[in-house]
Amino acid sequence: MNIYVSNLSFNVQDEDLKEFFTPYGEVTSAKVIIDKFTNSSKGFGFVEMSDNAAAQKAIGELNGGMVEGRAVRVMEARPKEERTSNSKPSFSKSRW
Repeated sequence: MNIYVSNLSFNVQDEDLKEFFTPYGEVTSAKVIIDKFTNSSKGFGFVEMSDNAAAQKAIGELNGGMVEGRAVRVMEARPKEERTSNSKPSFSKSRW
C-alpha cells in the first residue's frame, strides 16, 4: 500500500520517514519529495508498505501524531490524476 504523509518538518529525510513506519511492518520504500529548484523538502512524502493490514494500522496510529514538533497527516495515497489536453490554458492566436 502506498501512504501519503504531509506536514513533515523540512528536516525529515527518507531514512527518518522509513524509521517512523518500520515498527508497523516492512517498509519497501520511503521518499521525502524534494523541490528540484531549491533542493529542499516540500514537506510531504510517500511510504510504501508490503502488508496492507500493517499499513492501515500505521495510518490509524500515526495520523495526527507529532513528528519533530509538527502534527503530520497520514493517509492512503490516491493515484495521480492524469491531466487532460483540455486542462491546458488556451491562448488566442489573434494579433494585437
